[in-house]
Amino acid sequence: MAGATVKADYYEVLQVTRTATDQEIKTSYRKLAMQFHPDRNPGDKSAEEKFKECSEAYGILSDPQKRAAYDRYGHAGFGGAASQGGGFPGGFSGFGGDPQDLGDIFGDIFGEMFGGGGGGRRQSRAQRGRDLKYDLTMEFEESVFGKEQEIKIKRQETCEGCSGTGSANGKQPVTCSQCRGAGQVRYQQGFFSVARPCPKCEGSGVNVTDPCQTCHGESRVMREHTINVKVPAGVEDGTRIRYQGEGEAGKLGGPAGDLYVELRVKAHKFFQRDGDDLHCVVPVSFPQAALGDELEIETLEGVAVLKVPEGTQSGKSFRIKGKGVPHLNSHGKGDLIVEVRVQTPAKLTKKQKELLKELSETMKTDNAPQSHGFMDRMKEMFS
Repeated sequence: MAGATVKADYYEVLQVTRTATDQEIKTSYRKLAMQFHPDRNPGDKSAEEKFKECSEAYGILSDPQKRAAYDRYGHAGFGGAASQGGGFPGGFSGFGGDPQDLGDIFGDIFGEMFGGGGGGRRQSRAQRGRDLKYDLTMEFEESVFGKEQEIKIKRQETCEGCSGTGSANGKQPVTCSQCRGAGQVRYQQGFFSVARPCPKCEGSGVNVTDPCQTCHGESRVMREHTINVKVPAGVEDGTRIRYQGEGEAGKLGGPAGDLYVELRVKAHKFFQRDGDDLHCVVPVSFPQAALGDELEIETLEGVAVLKVPEGTQSGKSFRIKGKGVPHLNSHGKGDLIVEVRVQTPAKLTKKQKELLKELSETMKTDNAPQSHGFMDRMKEMFS
């Protein structure tokens, strides 16, 4: 449609990856919101649009349900627009975070702008575990019919020696002396005050004085973990399957991250997929096309019989119902589209040449160029 604009990818807008944690998304949004906020860029329409775009993206990606829908359907999952209208600059009526989260972000933005606010809050000591990604390569047939497979991943798991506290002998960590438990320290940069994670406690707000001998105070240890991956029938290349809580363990009691299994489907030797339909090309001889024939066609589920009527032209396609790919998480299947192409023999025996010459003498073909009207009809057919 003329004049239509393509909405930017929300992950690109917030400058994060698709496996970014909630905290990484929140941190990136805070940074961008400060950079493009209208109060810091008076009269700058470009900055105002950027601020609106960032706010809309955060409104979707900060909400687990909306983010899951966006990961699966993209912008189409929200009717082409994630938020409408306003109240706040940037259309905050569509904001996906909870009110406390919204207040925290604006507290940071305006607090840092004017040298106060938000920085005195005490951060939660618990930290969410990192999300993990695993690429699973599979055969074309496996993507069509589904499969189960065990995979092994290496991940950080809660240390059993200290139950995730990082301290030996059940001793609890002590409040960090540098940030006094806030988890962040503030630095004055001219007119602005900037908050950063405390370097001594890495943002946790606590320090381990008597480290666990197993995890050396880290509260987690690296282990190999086996997961049974169930791939449903009908998946496509690039499909991502999310396993909630199967990522790395959180620190100091924080929730575990998620595992994303991304499917890589190998190409088939002669089938090509288009949605849930399969396409293939089958060569036929001139007599088969002219006189008609019954062909045995290989499908993914065995042999199917295709009736080619007499007088079939090269390039004609036939549809075999229900021999395509199963509809993902639904009933029914796509179809198999078979295109027949008349094959001209490169070498003929003397007898074959004589027979073809005899046939050609009985057939008269007008080899004159086709009319302009004919070419127009051909263009309409393929436009």
